[in-house]
Amino acid sequence: MDGDEFPTICGTGTEDYFCGSYNFDLGKEAGGYTEFTTPYAGLHQVIRPDGRYSSQQRFGMYRWHIPDPVRFESDLRVTIQALGWRSGPRYLPLQDDIASVAYWYQTLPSAPLPPLPDRDGLEVN
Repeated sequence: MDGDEFPTICGTGTEDYFCGSYNFDLGKEAGGYTEFTTPYAGLHQVIRPDGRYSSQQRFGMYRWHIPDPVRFESDLRVTIQALGWRSGPRYLPLQDDIASVAYWYQTLPSAPLPPLPDRDGLEVN
């Protein structure tokens, strides 16, 4: 935030950030991944593979920072580290497809915003 070199806020993972504790999976005997919703966070969508294709499960999650706003003055950068497990146990860096949105509030009038990056500028390598 605001030009910090290192993270101002650093969390323990997406499960904690989206209020799923250690894992969203309740186990096969309890129905596996189970949707839940609260006013400020939730796992509202679980898309389960149909068994015909080699698809993976997909999730829709949300987190609203109404009671705990993230305040900044000039700039904000948010990163999410995606790790899985491989044998060993060792971490497995993933290449997940993650999308997000952020809203901010400002008083008007404001200076003109710079143009948005083109598709090459948005590409993640």
